[in-house]
Amino acid sequence: MIELVIAERCTACNACVAVCPTNVFDAVAAGPPVIARQADCQTCFMCELYCRADALYVAPDCERPTPSDPAAIVASGLLGQYRRDSGWDEWAERYPNEQWLMETVFRRAAEAAKAPPSL
Repeated sequence: MIELVIAERCTACNACVAVCPTNVFDAVAAGPPVIARQADCQTCFMCELYCRADALYVAPDCERPTPSDPAAIVASGLLGQYRRDSGWDEWAERYPNEQWLMETVFRRAAEAAKAPPSL
């Protein structure tokens, strides 16, 4: 479950806001996004994958919030670990397909949901 937005690292690009399939974040005009609906987080790690600044911490427990000390998380090296371990940056240029670039999949799903039913 999403636990932290580290303001000192955040670039306020709002990529996390855009890619979150459950609308957990709210964009803020002059600052980093806020975790507005933490209970809606499905622990998909999409926000962490797209955060180029490694400003987000998603705890692996998807059932309940996990108390997290921001200083300890920064010191631990866990920020951005999921993106690094997944090879997100390493393979993005080599294999630019729809399975890799999940925003395309989400965009198509949203378009399909808005389209009138076909007969």
